[in-house]
Amino acid sequence: MNALRLTLNWLRFRPLPALLNLLLMALGTGTIALLLLYGHQLERQFTRDAQGIDLVVGASGSPMQLILSSVYHLDIPTGNIPERTARELADHRLVSEVIPLALGDNYRGHRIVGTDAGYVDLYRGELAEGRLWEQAMEATLGSAVAARHGLAIGDEIVGAHGLGGGHGHVHDYAPYTVVGILAPTGTVMDRLVLTSVQSVWDVHDDDHDHDHEHDHEHDHSDHPEAGHGHDHEADRAHTHEPAPDHDHGHPAGQGHDHREPGAGHDDVATADQELTALLVRYRSPLAAMQLPRAINAEAGLQAASPAYESARLMSMMGVGLDTLKAFGGVLLLAAGLGVFIGLYNALRERRHDIAIIRSLGASPRLVSGLVLLEGQLLALTGTLLGLAGGHLSAELIGRWIGRDRPLELTGLTWVPSEGWLLLIAAGIGLVAALLPAWQAYRTDIALTLSER
Repeated sequence: MNALRLTLNWLRFRPLPALLNLLLMALGTGTIALLLLYGHQLERQFTRDAQGIDLVVGASGSPMQLILSSVYHLDIPTGNIPERTARELADHRLVSEVIPLALGDNYRGHRIVGTDAGYVDLYRGELAEGRLWEQAMEATLGSAVAARHGLAIGDEIVGAHGLGGGHGHVHDYAPYTVVGILAPTGTVMDRLVLTSVQSVWDVHDDDHDHDHEHDHEHDHSDHPEAGHGHDHEADRAHTHEPAPDHDHGHPAGQGHDHREPGAGHDDVATADQELTALLVRYRSPLAAMQLPRAINAEAGLQAASPAYESARLMSMMGVGLDTLKAFGGVLLLAAGLGVFIGLYNALRERRHDIAIIRSLGASPRLVSGLVLLEGQLLALTGTLLGLAGGHLSAELIGRWIGRDRPLELTGLTWVPSEGWLLLIAAGIGLVAALLPAWQAYRTDIALTLSER
């Protein structure tokens, strides 16, 4: 009789123990496979998002927080830094490029990032349609932003204060016009709304003016009788407005600067403007030794290395992942123990069958090989089911959390370390079947048949 067919018949004869062993093996393998997929894709995503960035400069605080907020856009910034810092760094002999970041608002949970075209080049971004922003209050969308909200060229979007998806103050008086949509890059840029730094400044300057005007009107509504007799000099002192030049002959009210949102501030010095962070690229490897130390010596500034902080973050997350992998390993060992117990008990029930097979001319090696084959079938079939289940779970989780999340988890990929699971499963099946196979090898034909 064919060895494989005989082994399958043995498994069908005792289906419940076989199914339980397959389930345990599949659960253990599937758990480990899912964690391998998650860890591999998380590390790849972090590496890809930080690629090309040698240093991040921001306000003093936690280096990890600075990296998470400025590179991965997962945390709140540590504060703001003077705009002149960007100009000084750009002129430094060891610096190749400085990319400014101005944060503070979001569009339906997607951060609005004020920056320059260097940010798009950093991630090798290409336009799917339209163009990059050129004027104030123009925006170019990441692919995930446009896809999720169905936005197209020419649409207007309104930002809200804050970096999350909460109910912040909506800047409905300062809409952005969509002028371009980027092709997918698989990086954090896909989830961002990109515009100029000046636009971010304009929105918040206009926000201040808007709130002040609202408060001013509220004061007048509370005291209507004071509408014609208030002190103009005190008003100008409060709003930092220069005294009117009567020689110009402007009509009343036309001497003020009623600026439209995003009209620009080219006539205003940027010395008092602020940025959230700077992404720095080195000109020379020597910069890695000198530049961070020099920046950290400046009051209110800190320099953080994305490579170092990312490795530290993965190390901290790795503890949790390793713990879960250990749990999966326990399930695999339990499955191996189940295979051993199942084969051992099955062997006792099949002693007469084995003796008859031996009496018909089967060698001891063939009989023991059948037991080993049964152990391998249980282990490898359970492992294959577990791998399929792990990949399916990863794909379902990835679709559930959405493609615009920080981690784009997918099950449609293969991690090289998953190959080791097949070898480990084969080893577990072999070890679990060794003792039952040895007993089958030593079966005494005459003694076993005489027991009936």
